[in-house]
Amino acid sequence: METGRVYLIGAGPGDPELITVKGLRLIREADVILYDGLANPEFLKEVRRECECINVEKRPGFQRVQQDEINQMMVDFAQKGLMVVRLKGGDPIVFGRGGEEAEVLRDHEIPFEIVPGITSAIAAPAYAGIPVTHRGISPHVTIVTGTTASLEGEGEVDWEGLAKVGGTLLILMGTQKRSEIARRLIAGGRPPETPVAAIQWGSLPLQRTVRTTLREMGTVEMTNPSVIVVGKVAAMDLDWFASKPLFGRTIAVTRARTQASELVQQLREFGAQVIEVPTIEFAEPGNWCEVDGAIADIHSFDWLVLTSTNGTDRFFERLFKQGRDVRALGEIKIATIGAATSARVREWHLNVDIEATNRVSEGLLAAFGADLSGQRFLIPRPEKSRDVLAKGLRERGGEVREIVVYKTIMPKCLPEKFLHFLEKDTIDLVAFTSSSTVLNLVTLLKKTRPNWQYVPAACIGPITAQTAVSHGFDVAVELDETSVSISGLVRAIAAYFS
Repeated sequence: METGRVYLIGAGPGDPELITVKGLRLIREADVILYDGLANPEFLKEVRRECECINVEKRPGFQRVQQDEINQMMVDFAQKGLMVVRLKGGDPIVFGRGGEEAEVLRDHEIPFEIVPGITSAIAAPAYAGIPVTHRGISPHVTIVTGTTASLEGEGEVDWEGLAKVGGTLLILMGTQKRSEIARRLIAGGRPPETPVAAIQWGSLPLQRTVRTTLREMGTVEMTNPSVIVVGKVAAMDLDWFASKPLFGRTIAVTRARTQASELVQQLREFGAQVIEVPTIEFAEPGNWCEVDGAIADIHSFDWLVLTSTNGTDRFFERLFKQGRDVRALGEIKIATIGAATSARVREWHLNVDIEATNRVSEGLLAAFGADLSGQRFLIPRPEKSRDVLAKGLRERGGEVREIVVYKTIMPKCLPEKFLHFLEKDTIDLVAFTSSSTVLNLVTLLKKTRPNWQYVPAACIGPITAQTAVSHGFDVAVELDETSVSISGLVRAIAAYFS
């Protein structure tokens, strides 16, 4: 059997967008991933379904897997011919024991590659508005570990010597021994009034910056994971991350995981911590007979009416699976509800003839006009949906055929992370994009947390807002029919908190 290969990959400081292009590609191709606790779990959403993901978290006071066990797992999986990703927070060879692991792999003749990552030593200060070097202030930078083992005995750091070097000192894993570190730096000649900044959870919405001086460093509360910056640059404050409109806010998103990416991404761009709480999942209809029959008769329809991105994808996927392509549509016209649905239609290389001026059925009916006599409409839809559109078209003289292209189902349970945040009362807002997300969240919560405290809600439109209110939510953000969109919802949430 051919030996596999191991990739030692740096996941970056925490922000999932700070991983390298190569690192992300290898995560998507891996057979096995051994991941650290400081590697953002968002990356695990990118893996293949067959990939085995193993948590090998290690941190002070908590050790799930010993280093020798990790080394052995890398060797064993590779010897089975598998592609192994060893995913580490920050950079694998900046106090990440990547060098030690590479030595083990070399000794066992296992092919390996090191994929560098952005070290938190540089990234965390940058996200706090602190440049680690600055012309005229700090011409050089030193990165040093502050763990207990490095203070005395084997591997001792010459703190007094570092005090004389000057420049910027970046200390990783140094919060527990900060008093001793400060004492020795001052003893070595660093002025007690030297600025100090500690950045906790750098690059994440949880980020917190503590500013003090070397004299007071031991008395100020600091917790891991932190990067401690010592030097004149620590007094600089070129803030950009913490000034984002939703920084420090925690928002729960209830949309299906396959549809949540745009909303999650935009909320994160505004600085929010996002908790994904998918309350609906999509499944195929019981059978495709009606859909296949409609596709076979597609040339007889005047209009194809698409009301959602999911319905659009399901319909065209089935069309193509039948061995057909867009030519099968012939001269049929396409009508849509919502800008997102129209955009998805264009991704299928088709144009939209009529788009509702708002994101509800009533808007599309108004766009069609009063007399639809002789017109035939095909509406792909979910198993459960409002009958306003089909009913309105029929009342105007249209002939309507509805086909079920997917059904929505409720997950069995809610994510533990969401329940934890809910119990701690640290969720600032819950975002709903449909009435079904409201209904399912309430149903699931009643099963596990019957006495849960309601949090303010943001609703993408008036119908969703009505459902939320009827189930006890205080709707703090509601879009009107003319502004319904994901970007509009995010802007409204930002305006609410401002």
